[in-house]
Amino acid sequence: MSEGGSRGPRVAVFRPDDERIESAVELLRSLGAEPVADPMLEVEPTGAVPADAPLVVLTSKTGVELAAEAGWEPGDADLAAIGPATAAAAREAGWSVDVVPEEYTSAGLVAALEPRVAGEQVAVARSDHGSDVLLDGLREAGADVTETVLYRLTRPADAGDSAESAAAGDLDAVAFTSSLTVENFLAAAEDRGVDDEARTGLADAVVGTIGPPTAETAADNGVAVDVVPDEASFEALATAVVDALDDEAADDPDTGRR
Repeated sequence: MSEGGSRGPRVAVFRPDDERIESAVELLRSLGAEPVADPMLEVEPTGAVPADAPLVVLTSKTGVELAAEAGWEPGDADLAAIGPATAAAAREAGWSVDVVPEEYTSAGLVAALEPRVAGEQVAVARSDHGSDVLLDGLREAGADVTETVLYRLTRPADAGDSAESAAAGDLDAVAFTSSLTVENFLAAAEDRGVDDEARTGLADAVVGTIGPPTAETAADNGVAVDVVPDEASFEALATAVVDALDDEAADDPDTGRR
């Protein structure tokens, strides 16, 4: 763990380099942490819009915004949103949202939609890194599913400063917000020649993931996860990570933080 006198713990955050990283940094600072902003995702729009179907499934705020910018309208279609942020973006675009699952994951969407999709055409509009869980689950429930890729997610060329910080023992926590942020962090560490050292740094840090699928990806890649919030939102993740750091500092006053 890093030492830094009275400053807050250093928490790496990997959101895309737009208002999301800005709001994440602001939130972490409000919680008393020192954010280490290292965007691990870059959005490349494809220009596509959701296919025509009686039910359209949207899995991200980014997808909603891109569809709206392209002039797409749901018309008479029902809309399902993977979580509150996606639903809020859809409503801001002037659309009605019919389904938001209790669990904000692909599995949660499948559970929410299973009773109504047998024999139904369903359009899923999302990134190129969407989980197979959603498509497979809807098809198993009897839906005729069409997938449209609204945008591609790539790793920015300059991403990876946080991996070097982890390798130097200068990170107290990381907040992974998707499976791809985990994979891109590790790929950046390897590209910079600090893979082993960065993994050691993660082992010494508090590792938080936004939900079980991201935690599973981390575990599959040999990264132990300490924190998974009950709600799959960045606010819940950031709060849970900082709470875990506070608990750790209380248990070990010699950590040198705060």
